[in-house]
Amino acid sequence: MSKVVLWGRASSANVQKAVWALEETGTTFIRTDVAGRFGGTDTPEFIAMNPNRLVPVLTHGDLTMWESHAIVRYVAAQFGTDTLWPNEPAERAIIDQWTDWTATTFQPAWLRLFWTLVRTPEAQRDAAAIDAALEASVRAMRIMDAQLQKTAYLAGDDFSYADIVAGASLYRWFTMEIERPSMSGVEAWHERLKQRPGFIKGVCVSYDELVGRLAF
Repeated sequence: MSKVVLWGRASSANVQKAVWALEETGTTFIRTDVAGRFGGTDTPEFIAMNPNRLVPVLTHGDLTMWESHAIVRYVAAQFGTDTLWPNEPAERAIIDQWTDWTATTFQPAWLRLFWTLVRTPEAQRDAAAIDAALEASVRAMRIMDAQLQKTAYLAGDDFSYADIVAGASLYRWFTMEIERPSMSGVEAWHERLKQRPGFIKGVCVSYDELVGRLAF
């Protein structure tokens, strides 16, 4: 089998999605530290892999790809046909619905909150910006909570890659110093995800190196 290499630092939320997907499928892979305190994204070799100079990047044989959700989908299709990748197009459509919604609506909100509250040095924090980001995050969380009141996972009663891309937020969501309204659906989902070794290994990673740090 061709070697699978994942490029990116462990504390990157987008890299964490790819790690989790690879772990879920039992794929043997090598993770190479790049970006953040490790640097390396401005080298000609890395730019040739990803002209955006961002992580993650996945290489598998002759394939080189970037964009975390695309990587998660590829891993699910290539290695998770019995677990993450349903054969029925209608089932995949609902998974993709939540995956794309995460990219367009949920992730921009919660990452903005993380940046304005955690990554911004305390003296530079903007209370209004934090409040706005928290409000947007809670609004998106309530949409997920409404679904999770009905089903065990976002796309139904089976775990899917939609849970990976959205659930990668939860370690930070439940450890940030914020006022979190009670959402029983999200909380139960979080408890289920904590039973998955891939979530613990890929997502429950200290972000201490990011606190108060806007750039490296």
